[in-house]
Amino acid sequence: MQRSAVVVVADKTSLKRPFIFANVVHMALCLFMLLMTIAWHRDHIQNDKLLSSASLAIMYVMEIGCLLLSVLGVVGALKGKRWCLILYATGMAAASQTIIIKTALSYQDVYQRVVREETKLLSMMPLTATNKANRTLLYSIQQEFECCGLVEGYKDWGASIPPSCNCHSPGKCIRLRGSATLGAPKNQYVYRQPCLTIYVSELKLAFSLAMAIQFGSGVFWGVLLVMSIKLMGQMRRKQEFMALLQSNRYVPGAF
Repeated sequence: MQRSAVVVVADKTSLKRPFIFANVVHMALCLFMLLMTIAWHRDHIQNDKLLSSASLAIMYVMEIGCLLLSVLGVVGALKGKRWCLILYATGMAAASQTIIIKTALSYQDVYQRVVREETKLLSMMPLTATNKANRTLLYSIQQEFECCGLVEGYKDWGASIPPSCNCHSPGKCIRLRGSATLGAPKNQYVYRQPCLTIYVSELKLAFSLAMAIQFGSGVFWGVLLVMSIKLMGQMRRKQEFMALLQSNRYVPGAF
């Protein structure tokens, strides 16, 4: 009776179930991100958009790698395989350190990318004389962010206000009255806000969100690493305990 009670208590204090649950959640997140990457990749191919093969390869490697690591961790916990957990811990240690350091070092680079994008847009001024490629880019920005022009709104386009400036969202429109812009259609509704501030703000938000997700992933991987190390310790102590029980040399209070 004493031996059975001790074994039950040892099982209840195990990290096995929390560790498996955390890795199942991690697998679901990795699978979701992998499916999103595949959909994003397919969209770029269908629309003939330029895509960085290096960035795409890194995304696939990280997402498939984290998925396989979680599978390895779950198998190790379920089957009691220490070699699986050792490989898992090694992978998680490398991944968590890499992504945390990379996120910290990329902060300045992200800021510089935002500045470059802002400078690129400002170089298109005046919009009345910008080239076709820049116009196409600006049209897409105006449609996506529901804005018009860059700095002074619709006035940046002079008399040639493009259809992408036409406003269909109440509260975001301004009504032109002929004299507002020489040559513009009378009573035309266009977006009130210029695009530069909106675009830069959205760009900063997107980069900040991406960095937060990366840093959060690194911290989560660090937590999983600690759990795997503790679980291996518990598995080792349990094996030693069971071996001691079988040898009939168990002393109450030793574990």
